[in-house]
Amino acid sequence: MPHPLLEPKIDCHLHLLDPQRFPYGEGTPYLPEGQEIGTLHQMRAVFDANGVTRALLVQPSSGYGTDNSAMLDAIQRSGMDWRGIAVVGPDVTHDQLAALKAGGVAGVAYNLPFHPAGYYKAFAHVTEMLVDLDLVLDIQFEGDGIFEALDLLGNAPVRLAIDHCGRPDLSAGRDSTAFRALLALADRAPDTVIKLSGHHKFAPFPWPFETAAPFVADLLAAYTPDRCVWGSDWPFLRVPERVDYGPLLTLAAQSLPDDAAREKVFRRTAERMFWG
Repeated sequence: MPHPLLEPKIDCHLHLLDPQRFPYGEGTPYLPEGQEIGTLHQMRAVFDANGVTRALLVQPSSGYGTDNSAMLDAIQRSGMDWRGIAVVGPDVTHDQLAALKAGGVAGVAYNLPFHPAGYYKAFAHVTEMLVDLDLVLDIQFEGDGIFEALDLLGNAPVRLAIDHCGRPDLSAGRDSTAFRALLALADRAPDTVIKLSGHHKFAPFPWPFETAAPFVADLLAAYTPDRCVWGSDWPFLRVPERVDYGPLLTLAAQSLPDDAAREKVFRRTAERMFWG
């Protein structure tokens, strides 16, 4: 099996944080600093070292909130070869979303854990606009938060990307109602994908996050490589222990020993979902 560092791949979840070029906004909940900073220059170096050919940048609520300027600048500097997931408020207009799409944005993030319960009820019309513009709803929830997510989604025919393996509650077990509901989301629509990312957000340290392995295996079986993508979550905000890019690729390869499956998760599914 070729080493995963040598294979072309798309990183579908990482953040640009460059407060010198793009100052943080006032009132944002968390201001990354030190080793949490991830500039465009540093990002390109990480890509070159790890065979990353394209990227899906996810707007960080930390530092920037709904100011997507740094992300849009990076997409433009990529020659429009990268894509982005924007953060917007409930007052965003159709024209503003269309402009974001023209700037390389592939979708909008709903980050349920970062807001009080019920916050995204005011976004029903935003979801409708995402459908109209053929943009992705990139949603993050954790544990039982899947039920709030399902209520928000309803029957909306929106293309859906689920962040960080759905952040399952490992202590509740693989037979929990919430995890069964997460597996059942695989049957929602053919244009629903899940990101095999963020183990450090739901599994106890240290790497290689062994307790997460059976849950990830269940997700792979339910969604199949045709509906799974990979992401690093670089530059790893608020982690209690060290996380590195290369070992995360090794972990992904352990979950995906089959060359064809790895090719789909590392590239083909992302191309279809975010670049198609």
